[in-house]
Amino acid sequence: MLACQVRKSELYCLIKMKRIVTHKASDLDAIASSWIIKKFLPGWDNAVIDFVPAGSKFKGTYTKEGEAIEVVDGAEVIHTDTGMGPLDHHQTNDDNVCATSRAFDYVLENGSPIAKNPQKKEALRRMVDYVIDDDHFQEVFYQNPMTETYDFSIVSLIHGIKLQYPKDDATCLRFGHDMMDAAYHYFENKIWAEEEIKEKGIKFETRWGKGIAIETLNDTVLKHAQQVGYVISVRKDPATNSIRIKARPKRRSGKFFPKGVYEDVDVDLTPVYEKLKKMDPDATWYNHVSGRMLLNGSTKNPEMNGTKLTLEQVVEVLKSI
Repeated sequence: MLACQVRKSELYCLIKMKRIVTHKASDLDAIASSWIIKKFLPGWDNAVIDFVPAGSKFKGTYTKEGEAIEVVDGAEVIHTDTGMGPLDHHQTNDDNVCATSRAFDYVLENGSPIAKNPQKKEALRRMVDYVIDDDHFQEVFYQNPMTETYDFSIVSLIHGIKLQYPKDDATCLRFGHDMMDAAYHYFENKIWAEEEIKEKGIKFETRWGKGIAIETLNDTVLKHAQQVGYVISVRKDPATNSIRIKARPKRRSGKFFPKGVYEDVDVDLTPVYEKLKKMDPDATWYNHVSGRMLLNGSTKNPEMNGTKLTLEQVVEVLKSI
């Protein structure tokens, strides 16, 4: 029992030997920069996080000061978005940097494995670009900036959690870090989808406009294909043999969209549904009431049966209707 207690005490001391310090009432920049250090800087995943008034530093006796990693009372300390050190940015008027961009550069230069992984590096870079824009108040220049779409962003949710727990910095920061983890996974998946479309996409023409088909585990290809202009997008899941066909949705009535947004196209996949059902009656085919979504497999209903049809056969049906 005593040995166990000693080991726990030693582990606690090791954890306490590294501190990440940021400012109270953390905004996105403070949250993202501390998250990058904790997640990507080797050896800092168990670091504790402390909060100080904005602009100040952690109190204690400094035996190493002025570098990104300082030593305070025997502990290694990194300040982010406060303290006027290498990972702060309030001492410069450069609107192309923030604490998060400096933390990003720092982990890449100091042994983070993502430096050698182009996909992970790109996912993180896109997130950093977003934080830079937010930290320099660029949201006023967003397209149609008053739309409530932006109110469901990570920035707005951080404001919301601080209103919910106004004196609980640790809870708000954990919430922010959880959102950063989720966003990072999403961006990784998005980049993978972009690569799948570029490398594996089968392009074809339909009566409704251009289409693309991909065999991939990544369902995000359907959304991305529509965003880049395809009217019809098809995905076959190699794990379940299920097919998902989506047509570009119709815009909601009364919604404003600026110039450059794709025009509505009348699509009805019912004839495709009827033909595929005849070709493979053993598969579970579902034709959405809108006529714009046809599938025979979904994570929402794992009991659906996939199809024996190949992706090429499905494409030929879409081309022939």
